[in-house]
Amino acid sequence: MATKIPNAIFNNGKSIPMIGLGTWGSPPGQVTQAVKDAIDIGYRHIDCAHVYQNEHEVGDGVEAKIKDGTVKREDIFITSKLWNTFHRPELVEGACRNTLKNLKLEYLDLYLIHWPVGYKEGDDLFPMQPDGKTFIFSDADYVDTWKAMEKLVDDGLVKNIGLSNFNRKQIQRVLDVARIKPVTNQIENHAYLHQAKLCAFCAEKGIIVTAYSPLASPARPWVKDGDIVLLEDEKLKSIATKHSRDPAQILIRYQIQQGHVVIPKSVTKARIASNFDVFSFELDAEDLKLLASLERNERICPEFGSFGHPHHPFENEEC
Repeated sequence: MATKIPNAIFNNGKSIPMIGLGTWGSPPGQVTQAVKDAIDIGYRHIDCAHVYQNEHEVGDGVEAKIKDGTVKREDIFITSKLWNTFHRPELVEGACRNTLKNLKLEYLDLYLIHWPVGYKEGDDLFPMQPDGKTFIFSDADYVDTWKAMEKLVDDGLVKNIGLSNFNRKQIQRVLDVARIKPVTNQIENHAYLHQAKLCAFCAEKGIIVTAYSPLASPARPWVKDGDIVLLEDEKLKSIATKHSRDPAQILIRYQIQQGHVVIPKSVTKARIASNFDVFSFELDAEDLKLLASLERNERICPEFGSFGHPHHPFENEEC
């Protein structure tokens, strides 16, 4: 019998499956099969983004499972994100339509502003200053971008809109101008980075937290020898042993029990299945307390090249 996936309920009454397949950093040529495997295993939520440069592979996987009758389009929840080079309001619709074309879809279930920072408009996704360290910024303001996002809902191109990597002050700026309220803020969240104040703020405003890098992204491209690996934490391992589970399953379950949507990434079928097998056990109060104690305020995705941007979410932040 197929696993019943719990849903989180957005502030507009619509719902999102609480676990999804992440696709950031998935190797080219492996994403289509990963998506097909995930859907066969029971996933009904796929998270992608223009900047990942694999949306066409996601689209091929989803199309294949619709064509073979495994799912209907309305059974699948697809999220994508507006990249930083498309923040000018007049560029938003074109960027969304390009994503829809790549995904072979007529609408998105959720579209997010990927970061509050805007980069120089053009074909280069990462326009770089001569120093090779800092991106060339755009002066586009995300509150103007938000108004263009709202029009996508009006036009039926997307069902829900939200934010990603926004801090509390930035969310409030959006709420102050919003005709359509953001339904989620997708943020880095794991046992070494809880972002408790930001999560509490989102809850207060009726905005669901979506947790990316819930395993602290051990395969991130910029990992260095000597970096602490969350999955190898002895306290985490003790909880995994207690429940006869692996550490990744504990971390994914931890997000779900906090009420967060969670999007672990893998292209390995066995790991995709294991990450999904988190609904037949529950962490107890002692487990939750121990996981909370692992806080290191250690950010995996600081967006180094954007420091100095007036809208950088983590510079001089009070998260």
